[in-house]
Amino acid sequence: MEEGLLHAVQGFMYPNEVELQWSILIVLYPFTTGLVAGAFILASLERVFNVQAVKPTYRLALLSALAFLLVAPLPLQLHLGHPERSLEMYLTPHTSSAMAMFGFIYLWYLMGVLVLEIWLDYRKDMVLLARSETGWKKTLYRVLTLGVDNISEESLRIDDKLGRFITIVGIPSAFLLHGYVGFIFGSVKANPWWSTPVMPIVFLFSAIVSGIALVLLMYMLVCFLKGISIDMPCVDTIARYLMYAFLIDFSLEMLDLIHRIYEADESFKSLDFMAHTQLYTSQIIVQIIFGTIVPISMLAFIQVVKLSEAARKGIYVLAGLLTLMGIFAMRWNVVIGGQLFSKSFLGYTTYKMAFATKEGLLPAILLMILPFGILWVLVKVLPPFEEEKAAV
Repeated sequence: MEEGLLHAVQGFMYPNEVELQWSILIVLYPFTTGLVAGAFILASLERVFNVQAVKPTYRLALLSALAFLLVAPLPLQLHLGHPERSLEMYLTPHTSSAMAMFGFIYLWYLMGVLVLEIWLDYRKDMVLLARSETGWKKTLYRVLTLGVDNISEESLRIDDKLGRFITIVGIPSAFLLHGYVGFIFGSVKANPWWSTPVMPIVFLFSAIVSGIALVLLMYMLVCFLKGISIDMPCVDTIARYLMYAFLIDFSLEMLDLIHRIYEADESFKSLDFMAHTQLYTSQIIVQIIFGTIVPISMLAFIQVVKLSEAARKGIYVLAGLLTLMGIFAMRWNVVIGGQLFSKSFLGYTTYKMAFATKEGLLPAILLMILPFGILWVLVKVLPPFEEEKAAV
């Protein structure tokens, strides 16, 4: 095995740097948490900032955030040698460790924000369904109501006020959930690819971009599958916010790049060489060109040229898919790219991904499919919007 790894080495590498410690599973972790944070931010536009145009996606955004949040820790669990030991961070808190404190951030965001907000928003629906359904469905909805069946006007008004308060609290919580991931990477002083104070902000805005793109695609897909007409003012507004967030995200990334080029410290030649070799396809072609410039240009084109609904739908789908591809490539370039060069700046290695191993491609694919399966169940139990027949 060691001989096989040595074939991938160019120049001088320290022995502990030949094999990458963080694999594709660690790439999935910031990607999935970013989708959670971005979806919640989009939901807050209607609840907190009163952007009524995006209201049709409010519940779907919350359910999408919950589905991906439930899966988010699994890549880390598969990566750990003893995943059962992760429970110790709750039993013996280590407040000086940013990684250990994530457990509390995750638990707070899951139970204290997302689940509670969804419960308050759906409580009236669950009570009505518990009264109208029969059999196991009646029992299910009764359990979900937690025995609270008061749906008077005053009770619902309290639910709405409390839900809005939780959403307000959830916005900084969403920033903390994903900004902390960028903080972890940006705090690794020994790695010049990661060590930048802009890293948490870049991760945060890229999370917003990916979450908005996800909800846009999911809304159009659910409408198509259920035969419901797509609310075009809604998707037009979401696409506009997606473009705004994407422009800020791309500007921050370019600002960081320009600063690195201008500073040109001792690591610059090594990083520049890597960007033109090992990471050229994933960073320049996939992330920057097809994953950023192309979708931004498509979204901007719609703002200046009047197109038909069918044309706009097609562009939104393509732009959303390219956006998610670009954000995933960004995560890949940060996690994998930061491990491809030696701390001596005199050597480089490569990452060869296995298929059916604990940290291979197959588990990664299954982990990306899992949240969509969870979302399918959630949508069946908690319908995100009123079903209407598609316009003929």
